[in-house]
Amino acid sequence: MTEKITRINPDQLHHTPGYHHVTVVEAGRTAHLAGQCPLDRNGDLVGPGSFEEQTDQVVANASVALAAVSAQPHHVVRSVIYVRSDDRDVLGATWDRLTNSAIGPAFTTASTLLGVTQLGFSGQLVELDLTVALPD
Repeated sequence: MTEKITRINPDQLHHTPGYHHVTVVEAGRTAHLAGQCPLDRNGDLVGPGSFEEQTDQVVANASVALAAVSAQPHHVVRSVIYVRSDDRDVLGATWDRLTNSAIGPAFTTASTLLGVTQLGFSGQLVELDLTVALPD
């Protein structure tokens, strides 16, 4: 069976900047990726103080994790983006950078963008949590 993913924006809900309010999956298997952090292969923080560099590293890491399960960005059915900021402009810029990245199609699905006060690693500014409907 080929995976079937349907994305819906009910007319009664507000317009979104690219994501869908509801994602329905009719697939046999899913993958839940651990939060992808802006760490390089050695576990070192990339881009201290830079939301842009850290977002790019998160995208690179998420791409590797997706490939490890033979998935592509359009197979993502849920994303949660954590940004260490309460500045709406920073959150919006991070969203824009993600949606215009190599994994941009991942963010057309059910997505949540959160401004938080702390993330797991010292100096970490961005983290990305993905759920994927795996292709057969």
